[in-house]
Amino acid sequence: MTTFVDRVELHVAAGNGGHGCASVHREKFKPLGGPDGGNGGRGGDVILVVDQSVTTLLDYHHSPHRKATNGKPGEGGNRSGKDGQDLILPVPDGTVVLDKRGEVLADLVGHGTSFVAAEGGRGGLGNAALASARRKAPGFALLGEPGRAGDIVLELKTVADVALVGYPSAGKSSLISVLSAAKPKIADYPFTTLVPNLGVVTAGSTVYTVADVPGLIPGASQGRGLGLEFLRHVERCSVLVHVLDTATLESDRDPVSDLDVIEEELRQYGGLDDRPRIVVLNKVDIPDGKDLAEMIRPDLEERGYRVFEVSAVAHLGLRELSFALAEIVATARAARPKEEATRIVIRPKAVDDAGFTVTREDEALFRVRGDKPERWVRQTDFNNDEAVGYLADRLNRLGVEEELMKAGARAGDGVAIGPEDDAVVFDWEPTMMAGAEMLGRRGEDHRLEAPRPAAQRRKDRDAERDEAERAYDDFEPF
Repeated sequence: MTTFVDRVELHVAAGNGGHGCASVHREKFKPLGGPDGGNGGRGGDVILVVDQSVTTLLDYHHSPHRKATNGKPGEGGNRSGKDGQDLILPVPDGTVVLDKRGEVLADLVGHGTSFVAAEGGRGGLGNAALASARRKAPGFALLGEPGRAGDIVLELKTVADVALVGYPSAGKSSLISVLSAAKPKIADYPFTTLVPNLGVVTAGSTVYTVADVPGLIPGASQGRGLGLEFLRHVERCSVLVHVLDTATLESDRDPVSDLDVIEEELRQYGGLDDRPRIVVLNKVDIPDGKDLAEMIRPDLEERGYRVFEVSAVAHLGLRELSFALAEIVATARAARPKEEATRIVIRPKAVDDAGFTVTREDEALFRVRGDKPERWVRQTDFNNDEAVGYLADRLNRLGVEEELMKAGARAGDGVAIGPEDDAVVFDWEPTMMAGAEMLGRRGEDHRLEAPRPAAQRRKDRDAERDEAERAYDDFEPF
């Protein structure tokens, strides 16, 4: 049964915003009490938070679909809907968040560090919030926005100061068990260690962590064996320790060639050339191992390595090794730049930034993209003529209609607002006037009068428009 997972694909979905409410106050002797529809609640966010008690991504391996709760819709009597509850997902220290293309979205290091993986949708405004001097009784409300949803990849990169690397059965697990209080599984066959082991070592006044990275064999950087799964765990380490077996029973291996193979795999993986190296010649308690260590030590020192002869079983040379590692770790920590106070970066928009773009895709189709137009479209109830008119007002004030005319759009051309896979398409009729004036008089609430058939409403609107055009044609200036 799987007990350790360090890479998962997670499907996250934030909560949807609640719809606003279109309501008119009803009270005895107050037939026109005014709009009192409340706003919808905000949808819950999906938030990743570093928790020191969590050491694996196993929970998300078994349950990869996570969704926050939706906001509640508004109600009459100016009652706003309840906000959706945020979904907090605890992750291990050192978790990297990536998108589907492999681009890093966040690097979560340090207890309490958080990242909003998916934002909840905004709640829609009720008709009480939409009322104004010109629109005294809106007969519509805005819809809640859908929450963000998508796939992210979580990768765990162990936060350790020292990484022990080497062939299987070189003695890495035994070494970490005697340097620290860690109790890894130890046996005399390859691939005993299937997960990285962490141990805390105290040497004088320096406390540091050691990670045992399993499964490095020739071809590990290309995915052979288990090495590729765990090479990411050495990326954060300050020093790499080559643990070489001086008492190996395999006739085709020797410590120097083992070192060359592991170094080649680290080079192929990339990004580790700047880390200092230490060589540990293990199992010198065995006579043949001691003789071989004395034979190859001068060669390794000529290459520039600091060499330590140790025995995890007999506890030989461990004190010198632990203090040498503490010295390197302390130097690396001192060289790191100090964390600066959080700064707020203000990036004002350019003076010519309209907040949207209009592009011509073919002879008779224009596409409008921008945060505001796309959000307004999502908030619009297209079954309500007054709501559609309000959308037309907003787009007109933003300058969308003017830009469409500049781009060459003509009456009857198609206009798409939004991305290709989720756009609202309509036939454009240039008016250069408020859309709500074309769709119905502001302030009307059709629930306060006898309902008219749709055909009659269209006939009345056409008559009003014709009358306005005749009045304009007959007007003579003084």
